[in-house]
Amino acid sequence: LFQLAEKYGPIFTLHFGFQKVVVLTGYEVVREALVNYTEEFVDRPSIPIFDQIQNGNGLFFSIGELWRTTRRFTVSSMRNLGMGKKMIEGRIFEELHFLIERIKSFKGEPFSLTSFNCAPINVTFVMLFGDRFDYKDPTFLTLLRLIDEVMILLGSPYLNYFNFYPFLGFLFKTHKIMLGKIEDVRVILRQYMKASREDINENSVRSYIDALIFKQQEEKNKKDSLFHDDNLIASILDLVMAGTETIATTLQWAILLMMKYPEIQKKVQEEIGRTVKTGSWATFITLLPHVPRCTAVDTHFRGYFLPKGIIVIPSLTSVLLDKTQWETPHQFNPNHFLDAEGNFVKREAFLPFSTGRRNCIGESLAKMELFVFFVGLLQTFTFQPQPGVSESDLDLTVPQTTFTLRPQPQATCAVLRE
Repeated sequence: LFQLAEKYGPIFTLHFGFQKVVVLTGYEVVREALVNYTEEFVDRPSIPIFDQIQNGNGLFFSIGELWRTTRRFTVSSMRNLGMGKKMIEGRIFEELHFLIERIKSFKGEPFSLTSFNCAPINVTFVMLFGDRFDYKDPTFLTLLRLIDEVMILLGSPYLNYFNFYPFLGFLFKTHKIMLGKIEDVRVILRQYMKASREDINENSVRSYIDALIFKQQEEKNKKDSLFHDDNLIASILDLVMAGTETIATTLQWAILLMMKYPEIQKKVQEEIGRTVKTGSWATFITLLPHVPRCTAVDTHFRGYFLPKGIIVIPSLTSVLLDKTQWETPHQFNPNHFLDAEGNFVKREAFLPFSTGRRNCIGESLAKMELFVFFVGLLQTFTFQPQPGVSESDLDLTVPQTTFTLRPQPQATCAVLRE
């Protein structure tokens, strides 16, 4: 995409199968589209695999009034459950304690970066299900496995072929395998929904599932209520998938980068030591490369006519690597966010959670989790490559067959700090 943008400019058209797709690149263009043209670029296109999974329901691939109502309800419910507030911070610190104990159990021996996934995923599950899972709980392990397998399948080239040529679906197996795994997740979600229905009342809303069930019962006599079972389970499924994988993957990258650049890890630990009192924890003060949109109406944008329904990809990757906004966009450089005196500087082009009407619902929760987990882990441990592996050997490339930008499978050693 970067090479095409350099050749054709920040707005260009690609053809995927029989579909024409308009790509927007660079901070100025993407921000203008998502912030100044919120209504025009608010819809999602029809993508065959997600059509089959969600049938137009849920949070991420719904449109119109169904999307607006479901999103508004979800944001309100998550805030009531403590998202972005002190209420949930206590649960994050509790999960940090369990994660630290788990890492201590490895006694300095190598362990997989994926071991960090349990904690951020568990915090999301607290919001969804009302309580945390033990790391050895069979249901928890099943959900972790299914999320991992679905994310790998979503990155399969065969799934892209199906999305481009759905009428040839009988030739492909990948989408059928994935639909089976999604149904396995739904079976678990239905069990929690059933349990919630059995004892739900206004004073016992402890989770997102409870909130949905209570809302559904409130509107049971309302004609054309949008809180039907299909939309409920689709909304929960969206948060199970998107609300877990992204935060867990970001934490893996954070630890990998500390291993790769030990001098930066040391600076981070020194700053934590200066800022956080010994024996205390730091408190928080208040990753998808291209998620497509489509035009909701005929749109004139920067001299181009975009007809209603055309697929548009606002490339957030191009924003985060925009050389007009970042001094060294292709290098790990924390100085991007520091001034000459070493003070934090907010960068407007840092848009990992997107912007505009479809920005990430869980942004405040994700920031709080990543801050608490990252600081807490570096207060307690120094992370090093496993014996026989040097910093230069650590691989920062991304596997080709995953939906999110995961790091390559690698191990770390956690050395307990004095």
